[in-house]
Amino acid sequence: NIERIESFIHIGFGGTGGTMNTEIVLSIAAYSVCSGSLLLLNKMTLHHLPYPSLVTLVQLVATLVIIYGMHLTIALPLDPLKWKYIVPYSYYIVAFALGVYCNMKSLSQSNVETVIVFKALSPCVVAFLDALFLGREYPERRSWGALAVIVLGAVGYASQDSKFQSQGYSAYAWPFAYLITISFEMAYGKSLLKSVDLKTQSGPVLYVNLLGIIPMLMFAALGNEFQTFSSDHFSTQTAAENAKPITSSACILLFLGCLAGTGIGYSSWWCRGKISATSFSLVGVMNKCLTILLNIL
Repeated sequence: NIERIESFIHIGFGGTGGTMNTEIVLSIAAYSVCSGSLLLLNKMTLHHLPYPSLVTLVQLVATLVIIYGMHLTIALPLDPLKWKYIVPYSYYIVAFALGVYCNMKSLSQSNVETVIVFKALSPCVVAFLDALFLGREYPERRSWGALAVIVLGAVGYASQDSKFQSQGYSAYAWPFAYLITISFEMAYGKSLLKSVDLKTQSGPVLYVNLLGIIPMLMFAALGNEFQTFSSDHFSTQTAAENAKPITSSACILLFLGCLAGTGIGYSSWWCRGKISATSFSLVGVMNKCLTILLNIL
């Protein structure tokens, strides 16, 4: 039944009544589908267009176009842009940008498995942040047992990791920074829904996508993606034979990624509003593991 499903996929969020339970399950399902779809679509898109920051930038702008397009055509309710809302969401974007940077540094100095293991530890950290700063109760004994299994798995991985054996704790400096950053992002994102008085479902999506343009422009510039894109696809006459056409497959994948990006924007904030920060981080870990499994198959 639904209550058993809930106890399996989250840690200690409340909500009695069929309507609330149904919304919780639907929000998790929508977030999971959009998250998995976007990850797979981005992987295929980057095969044709190897510019991760620029692809993300296009998706952010496309979401804004979709939001304002629906606002103008079907009168989609939309919160106005106000400085008092921009400031708190700016802190969230800073945490997001730091998370992306720590993730990139972790991947450059470690491997993908190490990053996944540290991401899997995030529910353990968020559980404390949930209780200390968001007024949630600490998880029950059974939930602590489940979190302990995650920690034991991470310890077991570290004991077999060659980098940890040769470099010690310094090998995990950037992955640890990544863990702390994304844990703060998860908890702070939940607090935004409580402390910032936005009236519409589109409000958080609008502010995050609008403010997210700035760090993506920075990452694209730091990665020389503008220059690389220009030289790859808009070569001068003297090097016209080296220019690579942007294929229709790339455009279709990019378009589908924009739709999935808009979907994950709405579904993630919907899901975040229905469950605790700990549960939301756990759902994110499950999505990542399931997507990797499907990718292998």
